[in-house]
Amino acid sequence: MKDKVIFITGATSGFGEATARLFANNGWKVVATGRRLERLKKLRSDLPKGQVYIAQMDLTKHNEILNTIANLPNEFKPIDCLLNNGGLALGAEPIPNAKLEDWQAMINTNIFGLIHMSQEMIPLLKQAGKGASIINIGSIAARNAYPGANVYGATKAFVSQFSDNLRADLAGTDIRVTNLAPGMAKSEFTKIRTYGDDEANEKFYEGVEPILPQDIADSVWWLANRPAHINVTFLEIMPVCQISGRPEIRRG
Repeated sequence: MKDKVIFITGATSGFGEATARLFANNGWKVVATGRRLERLKKLRSDLPKGQVYIAQMDLTKHNEILNTIANLPNEFKPIDCLLNNGGLALGAEPIPNAKLEDWQAMINTNIFGLIHMSQEMIPLLKQAGKGASIINIGSIAARNAYPGANVYGATKAFVSQFSDNLRADLAGTDIRVTNLAPGMAKSEFTKIRTYGDDEANEKFYEGVEPILPQDIADSVWWLANRPAHINVTFLEIMPVCQISGRPEIRRG
């Protein structure tokens, strides 16, 4: 029986890296992609030989997505699960102080990267047959607004709506689609958002017990291994320390 294969975007850190390690150590073949080649090489060297195929790929460059898929070795296809994990938040300034280039980067990665990756991968998912799945990493920011989230939150709202519409378009193909929406999670999220500020990243998690990358990896494993007739359409995961946003009243 052929090994199952998961294709992961953003596999160089956080959720993507933890998922790659979990799946490779449990018998799945892993296609790990991301921009940082040295991290991908280390990931491959840490895991069982022959289980991981790496590809340097920038989600904002459609030609790199096409080339990566075209060059997949036969043993790493068809694809049983696509984890659309690659994404980012940049800046936390409110409108109108936010940077236009940050907005463009988030739109290009979180929206265009997601739709291009999904569109190009569907033929390989169809080949895998029943039980194939697309898992999109969304966010609670899709429905909980907060100061400074502006375009980031909007891109994650797009992930939610696109997941629903993609599921509708794929009806009858046996491909499942899930929107997995984490809350506060400890990763490089805040470091990237603050342009590499390690101190700000650590301070953000002081005094709380956030979601860890392994927690999301465990959830992806559970989703990908549900019986083929089951589609978990939406899964929100929050740390106990965090509550959903509530309307705020500014007086005076």
